[in-house]
Amino acid sequence: MSLLSGWRRESHAADGFEFPTYRDGAGPGVIVMHESPGLTPEVVRFGRDLVDEGFTVVMPHFFGSAHRAPRWLEAARVLPRVCIGREFTMVGTGRTTPLAGWLRSLARHVHAEAGGVGVGAVGMCITGGFALAMMVEPAVVAPVVAQPALPVPLGARRAADIGLGGSDLAAVQDRVAAGCPVLGVRYRADWATGTRFQTLTEALGDGFVKVELTGAGHATLTAERHPDAVDAVVAFLRARLLADT
Repeated sequence: MSLLSGWRRESHAADGFEFPTYRDGAGPGVIVMHESPGLTPEVVRFGRDLVDEGFTVVMPHFFGSAHRAPRWLEAARVLPRVCIGREFTMVGTGRTTPLAGWLRSLARHVHAEAGGVGVGAVGMCITGGFALAMMVEPAVVAPVVAQPALPVPLGARRAADIGLGGSDLAAVQDRVAAGCPVLGVRYRADWATGTRFQTLTEALGDGFVKVELTGAGHATLTAERHPDAVDAVVAFLRARLLADT
């Protein structure tokens, strides 16, 4: 049986990109962006958790597996595709993801269809910083940054980089100052996140709400799923998207 049985397959095209999306649920929209190696059973499970919490969940499919569990060494097969693709910024600093326009368009589309005060955006690992880029779009009112891993933290500069160009960083800071907080979740000892939580704290102040977990792990919401991380994300989304319902 497909991992995505019961999810409605759609497609969204904007800003020179087109990707399939999978939708289920009712209520305010939440865009869940998968990590490597794809829409794994763990990512789909997290999406299902949010559906059960009363959200319309939309999961774009950027790369890798979707309808089946990933094969052995799937991540190794996906990495070269991600490295050469124009969608992702693997090593450059001070740059917003090339997918920003597509993601913001998707947020507007989901908000228009799902209604409510706005939409949530959950990025993880490779897509962790994408929720920040999406905040330039006013429809995004509940951004979640889970274990952001790009650019690859080789050297102090890349380890500190949060994947935003200067004007986009200023726009995010304005959104936060106007009352839109950002939730960040990671394992404290996770090398892949570099020093990005420190950068975000310095840039956003109290508007960056941190959940830093003890123990070994990386994928806070999926493969090394931690109940405190899942609970924090659900509570944040409910507070931001369901407070008036």
